[in-house]
Amino acid sequence: MENKANPVSKLKRKNTLIAWSFIAPNFIGFLLFTLIPVVFSLILAFMKWDSFSTPEFIGLKNFSKMMTDETFWISLKNTFLYTIGVVPLTLVCSLGLAILLNQKIRGVKFFRTAFFFPYVTSLVAIAVVWNMLFHPTMGPINQFLKLFIANPPGWVSSSQWALTAIIIVSVWRGMGYYMILYLAGLQSISKELYEAAAMDGANKWKQFVNITVPALRPTTFFVTIMLVINCFKIFDLVQVMTDGGPGRATNVLVYHVYNEAFVKFNFGYASAIAMILFVIVLAITVIQFKWNQVQERV
Repeated sequence: MENKANPVSKLKRKNTLIAWSFIAPNFIGFLLFTLIPVVFSLILAFMKWDSFSTPEFIGLKNFSKMMTDETFWISLKNTFLYTIGVVPLTLVCSLGLAILLNQKIRGVKFFRTAFFFPYVTSLVAIAVVWNMLFHPTMGPINQFLKLFIANPPGWVSSSQWALTAIIIVSVWRGMGYYMILYLAGLQSISKELYEAAAMDGANKWKQFVNITVPALRPTTFFVTIMLVINCFKIFDLVQVMTDGGPGRATNVLVYHVYNEAFVKFNFGYASAIAMILFVIVLAITVIQFKWNQVQERV
């Protein structure tokens, strides 16, 4: 019995070591680059630290400072406005593209690739090109708009239109990626459902409302979650296109964290803002999960 047990136990240990050899790099990377920085940031939120001196514990002063920080509230408002603008527009555009490119049309693979391409293109290059397109006097967008209106928007040079310009670029860049997700969802819907609905006299709109939308609910839920999280993390487009301006018109929460940490060296206060951002995203995500559970029961 012992002779038979030893080879089995050796094989089991070998398989366990092999499994850990595949899992360990991911766990080590998560520990070093995610878990430890998050824990350190949480601790730092209750500290005053400029990276040069010794951290000083100040309790809740960083959080109380937010209550009177006008830039924080402007950044919070801009982040919510950006999210409210990007999420529904991206959902509509990506679903519309998916439905269109789910048809048997000539060159459909080319169009799918073309719409997905902006998502994998350098974001800095995208931002620079769109800044040229949005130029208030020489940009082709305003040159076209002048055919219909006398005074087209100033876009990134205008405090009223800068956030709108970033929303437009974000929707344009992201809709191709979420189109792919919707395409996968559409292709998993049985064609027999549409054939049965057509035989019952349902037109295309009724088929969309009663078959497509309910069948795509899991996909829409996932897309919405990802969009909301990405919207609250927006930084790169703001940094390249407007640098938070004009004034504070496009100053969002992550950009405010960046300024406090790496421009003003208020790492404790920046960590406190980051914790508030984390709580907001977590709360919105939990609400979305609860809402999805309610909808599934209906």
